[in-house]
Amino acid sequence: MDLHLLSSAPTAVEQAAIDDLLGPGDGNGHGPAPGRDQLLPCLHAVNDRVGWISPGALNHICRRLSVPPADAYGVASFYALFALRPRAPRVLHVCDDLACRTGGSAELVDALHRELGPPGEDRGGVTWTTSPCLGVCERAPAALSLAAGDPAEARLVAPADDAAVAALARAEEPGEEPEPVVPQAGSPGLALLRRIGVVDPESLDDYRAHGGYTALRTALRLGPAGVIREVTEANLTGRGGAAFPTGRKWEATAGQPVRPHYLICNADESEPGTFKDRVLMEGDPFAVVEAMTIAAFATGCSRGYLYLRGEYPRALRRMRGAIDRARERGLLGRDILGEPGFDFDIEIRRGAGAYICGEETAIFNSIEGYRGEPRTKPPFPVERGLFGKPTAVNNVETLLNVPLILTGGASAYAGTGTGGSTGTRLFCLSGQVRRPGVYEVPFGTTLRALLDLAGGTTGELRAVLLGGAAGGFVGPDRLDLPLSLEGAREAGTTLGSGVVLVFDETADLPDLLLRIAAFFRDESCGQCVPCRVGTVRQEEALQRLVGQRANSSGEDDLALLREVGRAMRDSSICGLGQTAWNAVESAIDSLGALSGGAPGTTTEERV
Repeated sequence: MDLHLLSSAPTAVEQAAIDDLLGPGDGNGHGPAPGRDQLLPCLHAVNDRVGWISPGALNHICRRLSVPPADAYGVASFYALFALRPRAPRVLHVCDDLACRTGGSAELVDALHRELGPPGEDRGGVTWTTSPCLGVCERAPAALSLAAGDPAEARLVAPADDAAVAALARAEEPGEEPEPVVPQAGSPGLALLRRIGVVDPESLDDYRAHGGYTALRTALRLGPAGVIREVTEANLTGRGGAAFPTGRKWEATAGQPVRPHYLICNADESEPGTFKDRVLMEGDPFAVVEAMTIAAFATGCSRGYLYLRGEYPRALRRMRGAIDRARERGLLGRDILGEPGFDFDIEIRRGAGAYICGEETAIFNSIEGYRGEPRTKPPFPVERGLFGKPTAVNNVETLLNVPLILTGGASAYAGTGTGGSTGTRLFCLSGQVRRPGVYEVPFGTTLRALLDLAGGTTGELRAVLLGGAAGGFVGPDRLDLPLSLEGAREAGTTLGSGVVLVFDETADLPDLLLRIAAFFRDESCGQCVPCRVGTVRQEEALQRLVGQRANSSGEDDLALLREVGRAMRDSSICGLGQTAWNAVESAIDSLGALSGGAPGTTTEERV
């Protein structure tokens, strides 16, 4: 390729960061020829070492990877955690999303204004910015400190107060981060959560002493077709929101004659209010490795990618440790557990602050070194996914159900839950509830029973957001809603990624809707017009309605919201645009959130 490179040169530190990752180059920056799929790791390497990505660093990356500078710039500018202009080496990210707003993040933001000035201003090597959900909603409010260096430093503090954030700004040790919050830890009957808080997450021997790798041995005895049969008969559905049958996905992937096949564990849970996959990775990381290995065996994959959210520093450390230990003990690599020809290994790819990369085809582009924009379907991932090859994509919770099916049997698994929703489900309870955390209950448990399990609300219940920003609100009159796929469909809502975000009578629902609208506006990748324009128009109409501006007509703006919402839902490329209107619509229709009217009346009646 005839590249037209930039004239800028990297500093010695920048060049070292890149060459440490790719291997040494010659004096002109040339060396072994890695593929474009190393672009995202290279950008992380420089950003981690220096704190921002200069034109010279980008030029060196482009030379080493044979990527046009315009392409590389387009990728680097896509991700919120990267900077393309000089900035302070330490950046404090303070969450101001839904759960943290109810937990007091506004006070943290005010304190940072006083201590460090406006967002983005360098005060003695430290700056700060507000952030979307950091995935620790059970301990809201949260702050994340990212400091460049060799090695880079990442510290997550939650719950965070003025003193903790000030200590982060001074680079003081904030103390040990609490372990994942699992209020049911140690309770009988747990399945997915049974080891968390019981087993040392850094000990492979402890994991095996508590049943680890029994399921993989069972899988090897059953063979790939037998594993897929068990998963299909168990009626396991995806836990990321789409609820697609896992057995069908695996069977379609395994049956593709094209080789190689790829496996992706989607651990980029960026849906506001979701933190269950983080809890699983931090508390039971070897189970993730084993479950991925079983999935690879069943679908004929020799390579797996764990696409991990960039804001999860402890999950990254724990998963790296689990993968390294499994590889050392022959549980990853060649001829796993003595099975001739069963070769499989896992590579971690860090996200960099892009909600859209949780969409299964956007992950492909991100890993391959392109902007994380969704692809049109068909072709579907099982036919043509990562690097154009058949690919199976599952999230963490989905995969961790597979060892349970293999050790207990498909019929026993299917006996839990409901006919259409088998097994247990993890729910992320946060907001104004007495005991926030991850809860595991059988499908079909009512919302009332789940809230009772968490100790009830801190005040009079106003609303519950199910499924996150892409989900929907329900009012106090819906507490007997069965939490199953069919129950949610019948009620016109969704379980989504398992978010149960609770608000009492003190919640400012219009403000929350504005935050949801701003979130989707910021996170839209901009690829398709309905989403790119629609998310902006949605926020503008809400601003007029909430602010009761003189140029706003309630009827006209509500009608515009509906028209824009329908257009996004019907014609956006991916789920972001298709669901960006859901929470707003449900709040208007079910809660009267923008009119003060009684829930249950129509919009027109309230206007």
